[in-house]
Amino acid sequence: MHDKVIPEPSIIHGQFWVRPQNQIEADLEEYRNQYPVAFVPEPQMPEGSPIPQGKGTWILTKHADITYASRNPDIFSSAQGITILDSPPEFNEFFNSMIGMDDPRHARLRRIVSKGFTPRMLSKLEDSVQEVASSIVDDVGEKGEIDFIVDVAAALPLKIVCDLMGIPASYYKEVFDCSNVILGAGDSEYVPPGGDILSAILEAGITLQSIMNEVAESKVGIDSEDLTSKLVNADLDDDKLTSGDLASFFILLVVAGNETTRNAIGWGLKYLTDNPDQRKIWESNFDAVAPTAVEEIVRLASPVTYMRRTTTQDVVIREQEIKAGDKVCMFYLAANRDEEVFDDPYKFDVLRQPNNHVGFGGPGPHFCLGAHLARREITVMFRELFRRLPDIEACGEPDVLAASFIHGVKHLPARFTPTNQ
Repeated sequence: MHDKVIPEPSIIHGQFWVRPQNQIEADLEEYRNQYPVAFVPEPQMPEGSPIPQGKGTWILTKHADITYASRNPDIFSSAQGITILDSPPEFNEFFNSMIGMDDPRHARLRRIVSKGFTPRMLSKLEDSVQEVASSIVDDVGEKGEIDFIVDVAAALPLKIVCDLMGIPASYYKEVFDCSNVILGAGDSEYVPPGGDILSAILEAGITLQSIMNEVAESKVGIDSEDLTSKLVNADLDDDKLTSGDLASFFILLVVAGNETTRNAIGWGLKYLTDNPDQRKIWESNFDAVAPTAVEEIVRLASPVTYMRRTTTQDVVIREQEIKAGDKVCMFYLAANRDEEVFDDPYKFDVLRQPNNHVGFGGPGPHFCLGAHLARREITVMFRELFRRLPDIEACGEPDVLAASFIHGVKHLPARFTPTNQ
């Protein structure tokens, strides 16, 4: 028997995350202080689901425990899946790419795709980020009222990921819709109640795969600057990705690189609106404050709420024995409010230092490959907003995604003085 079973709704239910923020924070604090290593049953799978009913998972909410698990991938394996569901292995590889692998496969794939994140590629992308951010503000500047998520926060990373991979603009909307389904399938806005969630996710993945395959074929033998061209035309056999590898990497980028940055930018506007004193500090010296302000947005927002691992051997954490083969979910968002690590953890402090958050994942081999690019996108977007729409603010509460895996904002109303006035 597991002696630490906590009440419903548990942290792994989407409904936990759509409640008032003060309730969420109070419950996360209780997890950290009362049940730092808690066992929770899994949500009930619908009858006839191809995914088996899981027995439950261990929840880690303390910063030190998550750091330990992240640094020991030999004990805490990624290969059985990164979300709580026990999806078939081919499903995991299709959607998770290298995030759902252990070394040596993980290391090989990461080495190959890291070609897209060299200093030269990143500096080209940085110019592109500036251009895209500027054009987004051009598009919304005269409106005065917008849905900040759809019109601004989602538009920037989506275009950057598509540009990185050489995806034509005609596919943007399709890519955007598919990413919403893959990460928001438990939310009724993206998959209607009673809809077949698994089929919807799979269909979205297959659509993204077919887009990627088409683009990859068009790049063979073409000397172009995008990452797809570099990957399909690599000289060494060991540096060639299969079409399946390439498609799953694209899905990973669309999901990890697009959705997460979107949510950080969205929550960022909410935090700045709620904390005008902090906004003033950042605006008064933008470039000097930007590095710490961006880290603070990522800490509080924690766009990826948790990642799952599966233990390869028996292990003890805080005197709690966890058996080999058990699931363990590392709740980054909870750890990023750990009172033992962060002074006044609920305060949004744009000058916070040190800020040893796990918003890009914990330390170790799975630390976010795109962290540098994400920081750049957040910085450039807020610089452009402060410069050209100086009074922009959230004018309503965020419409939060009903999901435990992603700390998502679907919609956030914002207003500002139109640029043509």
